Amino acid sequence: MSKNITVTGRVWVFGDSLNTDAMYPPDAMKLDVPEAAKMVFYQVRPGWADQVEPGDIVVAGTNFGVGSSRPVATLFNQLGVAALIAEEFNSLFFRNAVNAGLPAMTIPGATAAFSDGDTGTFDLRSGAWRNDTTGVDGTAGELPELILEILASGGVLPRLAEQGYIPAELADALRSPAISAAAHGSGT
Repeated sequence: MSKNITVTGRVWVFGDSLNTDAMYPPDAMKLDVPEAAKMVFYQVRPGWADQVEPGDIVVAGTNFGVGSSRPVATLFNQLGVAALIAEEFNSLFFRNAVNAGLPAMTIPGATAAFSDGDTGTFDLRSGAWRNDTTGVDGTAGELPELILEILASGGVLPRLAEQGYIPAELADALRSPAISAAAHGSGT
């Protein structure tokens, strides 16, 4: 695969040990995806879901996504978040993001390199990243080719459709946050 996966957008910086309850609170699990998405981070940063815009990027510290395997990535997809960057991901959370087609990249020291409102560019293929506002840049580890292919397809289900394991005409529908949430479980 030769397709580059590069994401550029406005950055929102969060701290360490943000758990899935803070991202997908229990009350939100009873709601449809568009309504549940409005509750992302409301406990740690009230009103954030109203401020985030399509193409924005979440940058977080260590232990990002610890907790239950709630399909949080579908809520970020619903909000239009372009990528998740963290100093360290919970491995299950990272894989759930990839399965939902949400780019996720590990960058040690990311929270020190970015501030809210900065513009960042992240190349998931090469691992290169840059704070376009300050000029700070670096390189993180490269993602495995299979992960890049899943992300380029828009998630694991659209990739399976592209490969003929699921009817190909379903590929676009499988990229929607509502279908992704249903396919990956609501967590209830």
